[in-house]
Amino acid sequence: MSESHSSQLFDSGDDIRFGAVFPQTEIGADPDDIVRYAKGIQELGFRHILAYDHVLSGSQQAHHPKLVNRYDENSPFHEVFVLFGYLAAIAPDLEMVTGVLILPQRQTALVAKQAATLDLLTGGKTRIGVGIGWNDIEYRGLGEQFTNRGKRIEEQIEVLRSLWSDPIVNYEGTWHTIEHAGLAPMPVQRPIPLWIGGSAEVAVRRAVRLADGFFASSGSQATYERLMAIIRDELQVRERDPAIFGIEPRISVAGTTAEDWKRSYAWWREQGITHLSVNTMGAGFTEISQHLVALESVHTELSGQ
Repeated sequence: MSESHSSQLFDSGDDIRFGAVFPQTEIGADPDDIVRYAKGIQELGFRHILAYDHVLSGSQQAHHPKLVNRYDENSPFHEVFVLFGYLAAIAPDLEMVTGVLILPQRQTALVAKQAATLDLLTGGKTRIGVGIGWNDIEYRGLGEQFTNRGKRIEEQIEVLRSLWSDPIVNYEGTWHTIEHAGLAPMPVQRPIPLWIGGSAEVAVRRAVRLADGFFASSGSQATYERLMAIIRDELQVRERDPAIFGIEPRISVAGTTAEDWKRSYAWWREQGITHLSVNTMGAGFTEISQHLVALESVHTELSGQ
């Protein structure tokens, strides 16, 4: 990394907050590499670090055809709350963002507790993105039901917000019962910002209806245009102010050029995005320095655009 960009925040001219996608499957298991990466993106001026979530995977054999060309038993995923608790001390300027936590396969009150603790450790720099996931292997392994995950996540969101906002909660729902109980200590943010990610129309509309923002998954330009049309429609239906609804897409380094980044960023900026993450996975990098150099290149091309 060159010193010219050290400790300088991205200046997009639109107050768009730039983050880096933690290279889960490529960073490996060496804690020193994790430290170098986190400190490196903080020095480059990125505002947040975003991490994907998987607890269990499986082999790409006949037992798990869904996993073909996705993840197998050799694909490492650091547990996001443990990882972020560690990084909170290493890179204290960064917001920690789950993008996204597979919420229905986890116990809601425990997630609330973990996120509240993380929010304290980061001084209120935590954003919890959630989704329903696609991997039924994990659901079975964690003892949760896969088929009703869409319905359950809506109740989970309600429970999370209650636990993050009120010291004592009484809640009786379809899947949750909380009797005069709460979290201690409470988070700094009450409630912690809660976003939803996904690509299906139901997920996008759920985000506008229930969440503080939406993560746009990687896809084609046609996919992005479809997502934005759904968001605009649902914002109007729900009479929500677009100015206070967050949107965070991703720019991928793999197989793209600086002109691609600038063109994509210009289009997203026109859509009114509030955040943007840069993903360096899939580009064939084998060293942390390569990820950081790529992130610096994006920094150089997009700063001040």
